[in-house]
Amino acid sequence: MPEYRRLTRDEEEVWFAYILFSRQLAAGMERQLAGSGVSGADYQMLAPLAAAGAGGMRARDLGHSAGWDRSRLAHQLRRMEERGLVSREPAHDDARGILVHITQAGRAALRAAGPGHIEWVRENFLEVMTPEERRMLVELSSRVMAKLEADSPS
Repeated sequence: MPEYRRLTRDEEEVWFAYILFSRQLAAGMERQLAGSGVSGADYQMLAPLAAAGAGGMRARDLGHSAGWDRSRLAHQLRRMEERGLVSREPAHDDARGILVHITQAGRAALRAAGPGHIEWVRENFLEVMTPEERRMLVELSSRVMAKLEADSPS
């Protein structure tokens, strides 16, 4: 069996703290959104679509904004389209491209879920950090994401 470097106690503490933190944060968000009829995945699609306006977004850009692969994105959009939250159409300038639009029902769902969700994010995430810690988290996240994207086969 090849030799490998084990994590130090400090490294292990940081890694497991991050894993637990991210899982509990995601689970808490899902619990908060559950009463609104919008899942975390729905919200991740609806928020950028609402911001995009009438022109919608290319599916690939929407998937990239969520960090999802094409398969996960396609399944999520299909479920949302069946529920009337989004619509899809071929892109006029790209035969393989798809444009995604938020529907009136999608906007209504986002308006219903948004205020409670935003308050939950503030109370359970943003307000437990100082402004400096929030900036540090953005910087650290950006560095990790840049490394992962550079190592990703595309």
